[in-house]
Amino acid sequence: MSDKVVVCAYHNVGYRCLEELLRQGADIRLIFTHEDSPTEEIWFQSVRELAETHGIPYLTSDINEPENMARLKEIAPEFLLSFYYRNMIKPAVLELASKGALNLHGSYLPRYRGRVPVNWAVINGETETGATLHYMVEKPDAGDIVDREKVAIDFTDTAFDVFTKVTEAAVTVIGRSWAMLVAGTAKRLPLDLSAGNYCRGRKPADGLIDWKRSAVQIYNLIRGVTHPYPGAFTHLDGHKVIIWQAWPVEGRGEPGRVVATTPLQVGTGEGLLEIRSLQEEAGEEISAAAFVERIHLEAARFS
Repeated sequence: MSDKVVVCAYHNVGYRCLEELLRQGADIRLIFTHEDSPTEEIWFQSVRELAETHGIPYLTSDINEPENMARLKEIAPEFLLSFYYRNMIKPAVLELASKGALNLHGSYLPRYRGRVPVNWAVINGETETGATLHYMVEKPDAGDIVDREKVAIDFTDTAFDVFTKVTEAAVTVIGRSWAMLVAGTAKRLPLDLSAGNYCRGRKPADGLIDWKRSAVQIYNLIRGVTHPYPGAFTHLDGHKVIIWQAWPVEGRGEPGRVVATTPLQVGTGEGLLEIRSLQEEAGEEISAAAFVERIHLEAARFS
């Protein structure tokens, strides 16, 4: 008789890892996922649709609710797996999986424990990250590692590009680990938290550009929160402007001050930022050249 599995999943990582488990014949008895938020751009694949396609029962209520815990006890799963599920799972729920509860995290642990690890890695200018499968414990992203896979972050990558790479790495990790987990032969590597870091979640307001930072740091912020995320923003004459694409170049200028319009270049704490596409709050995204044609920017200053 095959091991019974309950999966908590959302987003592309959840979808693709579920696909891999199904490909390997996992006996998935129940899926917990989320309702899509009306305030969030839904650019990723639907776990609910995948569950419906395969006739697997699913719930969008919190797995920690008493009625859901009761249902888990009835199923008596050997494994509980979490793939980009957004709720912290309580220890009492984790204990209901007789062979273990495991999570797939979007970083190369112990680096970037916590929320939105891909965005933080890009914002901080990292050159690599990864995907890690680990046992869940009460503290987030702190249990023993089963397997992990690194991915490179190129200087031109956006967070979306890196998330795509991390998703593929996640599938690779699940693909080579699942049979060993079922057989009881998977390794367990203790996680050294002192060698890593923990990151908080991000809000749209965190995208405010500080022009006193270097051009490279501002560029990293822009590519870390550009489409499909809310974007990095600044203000011009009191109006919000979202900068979707830019590039750091050499040069000097007062932070926030426009120093050239063809191309559009703005001073920073170190170097210049060449803006390539942007958007006024009530308008549409346009090229910097089109923006310059519409708005007088001589000696203008972003703040």
